[in-house]
Amino acid sequence: MKKHIYIPLLLLAFTLSVTAQDAVSITKTEVLTRVSENNTSIKISEEEFKQAKADFRQTNAMFLPNITASHTAIATTNPLMAFGSKLNQEILTQNDFSPALLNDPSQIENYATKFEIQQPLINMDGMFQRKAAKSKMEAMALKTERTQEYLAFEVEKAYMQLQLAYKAVDVLDKALEAANANKKIADNSFKQGYLQRADVLNVEVRVTEVQNQLQSAKSNVQNASNYLSFLMNDETYVVYTPTDELTVSTFEMEDKSISENRSDIKAMELASNAYEAMNKADKMAFLPRLNAFGSYELYDDQIFQADANGYLFGAQLSWDIFQGSKRFGKAQKSKSEFEKSKLEYKQYVSQSNLELNKAKRALLDAENKLKLTALALEQSEESLRIRTNRFKEGLEKTSDLLMADTQFAQKQLEYYQTIFEYNYAQAYLQFLTKE
Repeated sequence: MKKHIYIPLLLLAFTLSVTAQDAVSITKTEVLTRVSENNTSIKISEEEFKQAKADFRQTNAMFLPNITASHTAIATTNPLMAFGSKLNQEILTQNDFSPALLNDPSQIENYATKFEIQQPLINMDGMFQRKAAKSKMEAMALKTERTQEYLAFEVEKAYMQLQLAYKAVDVLDKALEAANANKKIADNSFKQGYLQRADVLNVEVRVTEVQNQLQSAKSNVQNASNYLSFLMNDETYVVYTPTDELTVSTFEMEDKSISENRSDIKAMELASNAYEAMNKADKMAFLPRLNAFGSYELYDDQIFQADANGYLFGAQLSWDIFQGSKRFGKAQKSKSEFEKSKLEYKQYVSQSNLELNKAKRALLDAENKLKLTALALEQSEESLRIRTNRFKEGLEKTSDLLMADTQFAQKQLEYYQTIFEYNYAQAYLQFLTKE
C-alpha cells in the first residue's frame, strides 16, 4: 500500500523539479530582440511587402522589351503553305510556278527559327498602374514598420504582466506565511481555552483561501510566460522570470497629438494614393497605345539549319474604341474605391484621435488611482500591524484580524495592479503618438 503512495509523490517531486529547472531569467531587451527576429506576424508582414515589391517589379514590363525565341518544324502538302515555305527557304525555281505543282505540291518540310521583340512605347494606363503599384509597395513597408512598433508595445505589456504575476505570487506567499502564523497562534489559544473552535475554523478557512489564490497566481505566471514564448515564436514554453520588478515608470505628460507621419496613418494615405492612380489608369485605358515590334527569322528544310533568313520590324498604334460598357464600369468602380479609401483614411485618423483622448484620460485616472491605492496600502498595513499585536495579547477578535489580513493583501494586489495600469497607459500613449 505504501508503494502506491510513494509513486505519485515521486512523480510530483519530479514535476516540481522540472518546473524549477525550466525557469529562465529574461530581460525586456532580450524579449524585444527575439521578437523582432522570430515573431510570425513580422515575418508575415515582410512576405506581404515582398509580394507588393514583386507586383511593382512586374510593371517594369512597360519600359522593357518582351523577347521570345521559337523553333518550329512542319511538314505539309498544303499548296499555300508549301509555296510559302519554299519562298522563305529561298529555293523556288521556275518549275515551281507550274500550275500542276502549285495545285498539287509534294510534301515539303520547313524548319523555322524565329526571334521576336516587342517594345512598348506609349502606354498611359500602364504608367498609372506602375504608380499605384509603387504606392502599394511603400504602404506595405510602412505596415511592416507599424507591425514592429505594435509588437514592441505588446512586449512591453506582456513583460509587465509577467512582473505583475510575480508580484502577486510574492504578496500571496507572504499572506500565506502570515495566515499560517495566525493559525499557529489560534491553535495555541484554543488549547488554552481562549478561543472557540469556530474562530480556529475561520483561520483555517483563511489559510485555504490564500492557498487557492496563490495557486491561481502561479498559473498566471505560467500564462504570462507562455504569451512571451508565443510572441518570440518559442515553442519550448518555459517559465520566465523578469530580471527586474514592477515599479512606477517616470513619464512627462506632454500635449501630444496624432502625427500624420505615423507609419500606419501614412500607409493608409499611400493606399488611397494607389486607388487614385488606379482610377486614373482606368481612365487612360480609353487612349491608344503605341508599341514597336520586330523579328528575325531563319528557314531551312533541315533541322537547326539557317540557309535563308529575313527580318521584320515596325510600329503599331492600337486603339480599343469600344468594349461594350466594360471600361466605363471599371472606371466607375475604381473611382468609388478611391472615394471609399479617402473616407476610411479620415475615419481612421478620427478614431486614432479618439483613442488618444481616451489614453490621456486613462493615464490621469491611473495616476490619481496610484496615489489613493498607495495611501490605502499604507493604512491597511498599519491596521494589520496593530490588530496582529492585539491578537497576540488576546485583545482582538479573530474575525477582525482576518478582515485586516485580507484587506492588506487586497490592497497590495490593487497597488501593483494600479502600477501596471499606470505604466500600460504610458506605453499606450507613446505608441499612439509615435511618429
